[in-house]
Amino acid sequence: MNPHVTIIGAGLGGLTLARVLHLHGIPATIYEAETSADTRTQGGQLDIHEYNGRLALEAAGLTDEFRAIIHEGGEAVRVLDQHGAVLLDQPDDGTGGRPEVLRGDLRRILIDSLPAEVIQWGHKVTGVHPLGDGRHELTFADAPTVTTSLLVGADGAWSRVRPLLSDAKPEYVGTSFIETYLYDVDQRRPGAAKATGDGSLFAVTAGKGILGHREAHAVLHTYVALTKPQEWIAAILARPETAAAQVAAEFTGWAPELTALITDGETALAPRPISALPIGHRWDRVPGVTLLGDAAHLMSPFAGEGANLAMFDGAELGEAIAAHPGDIEGALAEYEQALFDRSARFAAESAKNHQLIFGDNAPAGLLDLLTGQEPTE
Repeated sequence: MNPHVTIIGAGLGGLTLARVLHLHGIPATIYEAETSADTRTQGGQLDIHEYNGRLALEAAGLTDEFRAIIHEGGEAVRVLDQHGAVLLDQPDDGTGGRPEVLRGDLRRILIDSLPAEVIQWGHKVTGVHPLGDGRHELTFADAPTVTTSLLVGADGAWSRVRPLLSDAKPEYVGTSFIETYLYDVDQRRPGAAKATGDGSLFAVTAGKGILGHREAHAVLHTYVALTKPQEWIAAILARPETAAAQVAAEFTGWAPELTALITDGETALAPRPISALPIGHRWDRVPGVTLLGDAAHLMSPFAGEGANLAMFDGAELGEAIAAHPGDIEGALAEYEQALFDRSARFAAESAKNHQLIFGDNAPAGLLDLLTGQEPTE
């Protein structure tokens, strides 16, 4: 007999775990700090990989729902130099194996697959306390205390559950994204729309770049990458009236259709500092608790694995619990061993890709990465 599973965080990983447990008849409750599914927007587009993210969705029984939200054509990739010349143009021919979907749509199909009572919204964790024998007590800002014998931290980069297992903390990798959006681009921003193409755009030099992503409904999502201290970025963005011009000044001399992705942005510039846990992060088995997703293996986004791994973690943990009735510790030990191995592999790949994309020979490293060539020196 398996205990009731307590999950902290209604992100993609925690939701996938709850869904797989639900399919196996194992009860679970998700405690989520946000007050509803619509409290905030859920970020941009994700490419879902056939070797992990799509396997997780299959385990969750949501393949048809996933296919219905795919952004057709979204796997196209363009690389431009800073003057706007096309260095690589890969159309989406349907064979890429990484279909694109909006994070919000993906989260919605997972939420809709669960009984309403599974997710307890408005439960912000303020403390997690071990009680012995694998039991833990959770305190919340505005809700009664909960005691559980199986706790899963699916609560992201700054997990409140992680300290039960590890002293590791995320560290800034030196690069930040600055995000904004452009709308109705085919009519109102044809230059930026043409430069971006049908999918992803990369224009990079050493230490910086302008990245774009075409999303559904003629939306362009801009990610400006800068290798700068977080304090520098915070100071720039603290003055919204001049922020776009100051960020664009870092790209003086670049093609206007590229800098327009910054200066024509229609939402306030939002900082997204990139942090990571140590490569190979792991912990000793602690009874009654484990982690998944960014709580376990936060890495930079340059391998595109974060959401995919979170869902795969959730599916794998759910299957392990179902496969070991009455032996939770055996299930957690089996899950964690596989988790540690794959996390280390993908975290190393992500760090390597970061250096390839923004290294001194950029954009050559990016082109090598996208075309499957051995990196050039």
